[in-house]
Amino acid sequence: VQLQASGGGLVQAGDSLSVSCAASGPTFNNYDTGWFRQAPGKEREFVAAINSPGGMTYYADSVKGRFTVSRDNAKNTVYLQMNSLKPEDTAVYYCAILWTTWGRRQSSDFGSWGQGTLVTVSS
Repeated sequence: VQLQASGGGLVQAGDSLSVSCAASGPTFNNYDTGWFRQAPGKEREFVAAINSPGGMTYYADSVKGRFTVSRDNAKNTVYLQMNSLKPEDTAVYYCAILWTTWGRRQSSDFGSWGQGTLVTVSS
């Protein structure tokens, strides 16, 4: 499975933005998928994850209530809707497949990393 994130851009604090993760390969629908982000000079951090059917999710505390992860398996795409954006949300956002146990948040638990998309939130 190959993943490609897109949809990033420059927005102002308080705005909303949706980023997408498009997957190639017929088995994408079988995989739980996650979003991570990496700000300049910082380690990659977990943001959100969704299970393969799309009915279960979990989030980092820093984005809970503001971000929503969803998926459309017919389109082989996972989405991250980001509301009430803050300057500290500025980062490159990546999607990846969860290779280990549901609920895991370490980047080492995920694989098939796609190219990221840059989200910049100005104050």
